[in-house]
Amino acid sequence: MINLFRKYNPTNTIWLAVLLVVLRIGYVYTAPPQLALTFVEPFARLFKNVAYDYTLTPGLNVFIAGILVLIQAVLLNMLINHYNLLGRSTSLPALMYVVIASLFTPFLKLSSPLLCNFLIIWMLWKLLSMYKGDDAKSTAYDLGMIVALGSLFYLPFIYFFLAIWISLILFKPFDWREWLAGIIGYITVFFFLAVYYYLNNRLSQFYDIWRPLTTRFPDKIDINYYNYLILIPVFIILLLGFIKIRKNFFRGYVQIRKSFQLLFCVFLVAGLSFYVKANFQLSHFLLCAIPAAVFFSYYFAYAGIRWFYESLFILLIAGIIYFQFNTF
Repeated sequence: MINLFRKYNPTNTIWLAVLLVVLRIGYVYTAPPQLALTFVEPFARLFKNVAYDYTLTPGLNVFIAGILVLIQAVLLNMLINHYNLLGRSTSLPALMYVVIASLFTPFLKLSSPLLCNFLIIWMLWKLLSMYKGDDAKSTAYDLGMIVALGSLFYLPFIYFFLAIWISLILFKPFDWREWLAGIIGYITVFFFLAVYYYLNNRLSQFYDIWRPLTTRFPDKIDINYYNYLILIPVFIILLLGFIKIRKNFFRGYVQIRKSFQLLFCVFLVAGLSFYVKANFQLSHFLLCAIPAAVFFSYYFAYAGIRWFYESLFILLIAGIIYFQFNTF
């Protein structure tokens, strides 16, 4: 399957859809009769006429989530090929994203992090465009507004603001106006939100919504390690991907090197921002899927021993399906 996706072919989208069904059909049969979801943070609860809690059947929930994942996979593939991050046109980023977005059962459902992945892809288009752009002030302003929009749906997304400043450090010489533009863009969205709170005599609630940002980093996390054995092949592929990137790091163009540095920083920001909510859910780590898919793709694009990388990929697929039917 890896060799099929190593070359870019629009018809691979059909195989992506088939794989998407295979990786999700098991959960439909083992899921509870109803799946509840919440799309937005308490910000939007001010708007009384907005429904923010939904209950869907597992089939419909997983189907809608699968369609969103497929669209995101295609958009991510377009992004990677447009900036030529892998050095060749390929369908591997789409394949890897579909697989990573199916790792755990919470990933298979509709969730706020899943919606925020659209914003991450949008941000990456703008962040990577900074390298050749003459003036990044308007781009930084737009990015600030995107982060603010994502914070409305999912508060931990606020830490993606760091990606704006990281990209300015990597791609542009220092200009305080560009750094300030991102802050102004973020404040713009919440300024109008604060005005709405004020006009409805609920300004005190506007301050309360920032309290989760003071959450202490947890001393320990209680998890059932048997349910996370699937991460073993994930860590192996990530490690092999980093080794491949390191081996070819100084052979690539400066833009490509800095782009991978940015993706790694985005990966860290997405992973470490989980502590914003004391009772975080595993679906949070779906935010790491986009940069992780790129690292996966880099390994499989340049891996040389076919029986090894194909076996590793099959092991990952088999593990995902197995753990959908077996919990410990």
